[in-house]
Amino acid sequence: MSQTFKQHILFDLDDTLIHCNKYFGLVLGEFYEMMHHWFGAQTLTTDEIRQKQIDIDVEQVKRTGFSSGNFPKSLIETYRFFCRKLGRPIRLDEEQELNKLGLSVYEREVEPYPGMVETLETLQNEGHRLYLYTGGETAIQQRKIDQMKLSDYFDDRIYITQHKNEATLEHILQAGAFDRSRTWMIGNSLRTDVMPALSAGLNSIYIKQSNEWVYNMVELRHKPDSSFYTISSIGEVPGIIERKLSEERKQRALN
Repeated sequence: MSQTFKQHILFDLDDTLIHCNKYFGLVLGEFYEMMHHWFGAQTLTTDEIRQKQIDIDVEQVKRTGFSSGNFPKSLIETYRFFCRKLGRPIRLDEEQELNKLGLSVYEREVEPYPGMVETLETLQNEGHRLYLYTGGETAIQQRKIDQMKLSDYFDDRIYITQHKNEATLEHILQAGAFDRSRTWMIGNSLRTDVMPALSAGLNSIYIKQSNEWVYNMVELRHKPDSSFYTISSIGEVPGIIERKLSEERKQRALN
């Protein structure tokens, strides 16, 4: 591939390259069972518990970013809310149990999405420059990166940030002197991947997941155009990029 056509491709990590939300879902399932056991299944519905936990979790992430303490805290605060509402004593041992349960989500083995390795190898072999841009705490995210040996593809081009938003992405782009017309953001979050990328004038590919975290779901403020694509699996990424480059080559030939 000609040097002219090489692209800079930023990948999100969680639920783009590796599974994440499904582990939170498993822990939440245990949380609902514990709440039903403590309060009685007839007293609280799963939907009531789920909605309160979502409200608390999303609000905390908006305030503090991707901190590992947010999730266990959301379980504890949900528990406290219903204790107060229903006049049940708050017990320290139960809160400790919830904190342990919440933190356990970060100790699970990492599992790649199907096609992760093939996609990264294809793009790397085609001469594109790959970057990893992930939100969270450095130690937790680095453990995932190491387990998946992702440095083989991203080398030192890895950004781990507490907040993923327009300001953070803009700082990365300016510090790295990216050519925005040749830069892509690939991710599963409309809020933290797609919207900041479109605002920054990048190409963006949205990998739509079937069970998305509520925090990620927002209305796009930009009308989708040729720089925005929606797909359902990571394996579609190389084809989209190649098709766009092919169209550009044809347009240059006509000019």
